[in-house]
Amino acid sequence: MTTFDDILEEAGKFGRCQKRIFALLCMVSMPFAGVYVGIVFQGFTPDHWCRDPSVSRVRESCGWGLQETRGLMAPLVNSSAGMVLSQCEAYDVDWNATGLGCNDPDASMSEEQRGALPITTCKSGWEYDYEGRQSFVTEFDLVCADAWLADMYQATLNIGFLVGSIATGYLADRFGRKLSFLMSNLLNGITGILVAISPNYVVLLVFRAFYGFAVKGGWMVGYVLITELVGVEYRRTVGVLYQMFFSVGLLVLSLIAYLIPDWRWLQVAITAPYICFLTYYWFIPESPRWLLSQNNSSEAVKITEAIAKENKMTLSKNIETLQDDNSENTTASFMDLVRTPNMRKQTFILMFNWFTSAVVYQGLIMRLGILGGNVYVDFIISAAVEFPAALLILFTIERIGRRIPFATANIVSGAACFITAFIPESLMWLKTVVACIGRLGITMAFEMVVFVNTELYPTFVRNLGVSVCSTLCDIGGIVAPFLLYRLAVIWLELPLIIFGTLAFIAGGLVLLLPETKGKPLPETIDDVEYPDRNKESQPKNQQLTNLLPGDVSANKATVSV
Repeated sequence: MTTFDDILEEAGKFGRCQKRIFALLCMVSMPFAGVYVGIVFQGFTPDHWCRDPSVSRVRESCGWGLQETRGLMAPLVNSSAGMVLSQCEAYDVDWNATGLGCNDPDASMSEEQRGALPITTCKSGWEYDYEGRQSFVTEFDLVCADAWLADMYQATLNIGFLVGSIATGYLADRFGRKLSFLMSNLLNGITGILVAISPNYVVLLVFRAFYGFAVKGGWMVGYVLITELVGVEYRRTVGVLYQMFFSVGLLVLSLIAYLIPDWRWLQVAITAPYICFLTYYWFIPESPRWLLSQNNSSEAVKITEAIAKENKMTLSKNIETLQDDNSENTTASFMDLVRTPNMRKQTFILMFNWFTSAVVYQGLIMRLGILGGNVYVDFIISAAVEFPAALLILFTIERIGRRIPFATANIVSGAACFITAFIPESLMWLKTVVACIGRLGITMAFEMVVFVNTELYPTFVRNLGVSVCSTLCDIGGIVAPFLLYRLAVIWLELPLIIFGTLAFIAGGLVLLLPETKGKPLPETIDDVEYPDRNKESQPKNQQLTNLLPGDVSANKATVSV
């Protein structure tokens, strides 16, 4: 019997054909960044205050600026930042009866008179200091008592992620990688445009959930497809680089958001690439590994021969005996993940790390939209630090191992969150530097949890283990916006304290996991429970030959990713 990995030795493990397909699939990661964290721009909440129609008319006739009338109408309220003008209350005054004219608005009423005025909630909507730009928050007035509704924009996306990743994973195993990828992108294009033209916020949330259902599943199928087409020694590298293009997408997103001030047109710009990806029908093949698992060896041979031809390699007659190299028939169940002590410990630790990675990663990105600085510059700086994270992973995991870098990344991120929370605003440059270190740490941890998860489970339950643990990533994504935005109302830095605590705990728990560097992948639960048994008889490179093609199937968004 000849396996596909044997044939790749002859066809080329990462030749011209695989590099071309890899480059095409990496493009899929870029718009996914806009979907995942586009809320920073699409749901930006600018400075706002109560609108009064009569004052607005006087302002327009007198040529006043927006801020000139804010102090006239809004009372001072106590907040974590001290006394500030209220965003949700106004003086209950009939300004027409006050004779308000084009003179200095502050001189029309003394401080004592204002202090005695009754206060009411906003009755005629809000004014926004966001001239020339529009987010769905400003369009649908999702502020004050309705501010929590803005959190639902991200929560419904992650609900879609949760269901979509499971459903698309099943469809990819049942009907093929290529068909699932193309159908996901077709649904991405349709639902993405429907999000852009939603007539009201309820409809917007419904389409946003369907959008999440399709987007993440398509990203994951692309991830699996490229890892199935390359040699085993290249899988981890292409997996990390595939995720790094998500970081490239973050940089592109900030530029597009700056050039497109309307959230609806920004949504169209994020969605357009998915329509273009439909042309991949002519440029990427079906996975030969999947075809072999479906006993379609003739089509698998045809595609493999095409790969060899493009790589300018010649195949031997061994290809005539090509068969599936993943013939494991053991049925996996959820109970296998928690029935025995070591399996149970690893499952719960990995679940917590998936959850923490999603909460802290999304939280730190979305926090940029509430800091009050230049959100575009802050976003670019924050995105740029993700590139060293990928390089650190590639340079450390084979030299130092998995456990220490993984734990260190979490602990550094947690420490950076704590320190950032207590740095005064007067040292903004230092606050930004430390926050970027935290972002680098959690990015590294997020990318590492993907392949560490695959290396800790036995072969027959490996894919199930990744799928189950990574669902906590989507649950973390649902929790993150509520945790960030609602706690920030109490104290702007309070979410950082929560993020830091979660990251510290996650890092400490990682130290309880076994090191997997240089060790064979476990084949059975006994290999996990009794790792020292028969270790001398295990081939050193067994982890490569046993690595399943679908092992790495999650992301930041399972990852997310």
